[in-house]
Amino acid sequence: MPNNRLKQEWESHMNKLQAMEVFIQVVDCGSFTKAAEMLNLPKATVSTLVQTLEASLSVKLLHRTTRQVMITSDGAAYYERCVQILSDVRDAEESLSRHRLSPSGRLRVDTPTGLASEILIPALPAFFERYPDITLELGSTDRPVDLVEEGVDCAVRGGELVDPNLIARRIGVINFVTAAAPAYIARFGMPQHPRDLDRHRCVNYFSAKTGKISKWDFTRDGERIEVALPGSIALNDSNAYVQAGVAGLGIIMMTDYLLAQHIGAGRMVQVLPEWSSDPLPVHVVYPQNRHLSAKVRVFVEWISELFAGHPNLRLQAPRPSVQQALETV
Repeated sequence: MPNNRLKQEWESHMNKLQAMEVFIQVVDCGSFTKAAEMLNLPKATVSTLVQTLEASLSVKLLHRTTRQVMITSDGAAYYERCVQILSDVRDAEESLSRHRLSPSGRLRVDTPTGLASEILIPALPAFFERYPDITLELGSTDRPVDLVEEGVDCAVRGGELVDPNLIARRIGVINFVTAAAPAYIARFGMPQHPRDLDRHRCVNYFSAKTGKISKWDFTRDGERIEVALPGSIALNDSNAYVQAGVAGLGIIMMTDYLLAQHIGAGRMVQVLPEWSSDPLPVHVVYPQNRHLSAKVRVFVEWISELFAGHPNLRLQAPRPSVQQALETV
């Protein structure tokens, strides 16, 4: 009889932990439907677990309407405690399994397209050799994703961060090179100054999120120029953008690690080499209300090492020349 009671209590605690996890996901997603999709559970199960949790606490955690789900004041306080409790549970589990030295499970990471193809993917064999039990789902897009809504554990992002809900670790910088195809230069000539670009065809880059076309910036000996340039085409994918330059559609400004091989092979020619452009800071980000699991932690450490070992990407390093960039590819 005592054993049956202990078993029932244990099952009750496990059910409550699952209900807490479901409640957190509903709050994060703002929707029972989205939470059910993220957790791979039937919507009815998600709804029942939250209702059971409310009944056991004798409080209303969520206000539900046909259009949205809003958290109550009691629900907000309980949410914070749930996040901490589940974090403590995971810490306890990991502390008992650290002898494995190899974190396991699904890890969802999102990175910019060019960074994925040129930097991360070639280095992944070393990652899997170190962490063979991790299953990596690598999303590559130049569109900023919503980490919570899309179920992403962490993301690599370039630029200054403005989202207060994300924790960020700066891991490196990205430098830019201006270049054009030899056929384009032969036809239209080589610009000698950034102001000359007004008379050239330029390939523009626009934000997938805002649709805004990026300005071009140049600095030399204390002189800084920022211009919006005319162009007959604009793209929002870095790999497609580079190919537009290789095809001779106009002058482009892109990351040095994407252009190094093309310049080395003669498919592109550097333009305005004495002028530099503002470097872009790179961060690994993850939601602040999420427990930093072992698999996320080791990925963050690994990619930090990867950037630190790359002369074109590491922090607090002088900008390498294009020739140095070629020597690293």
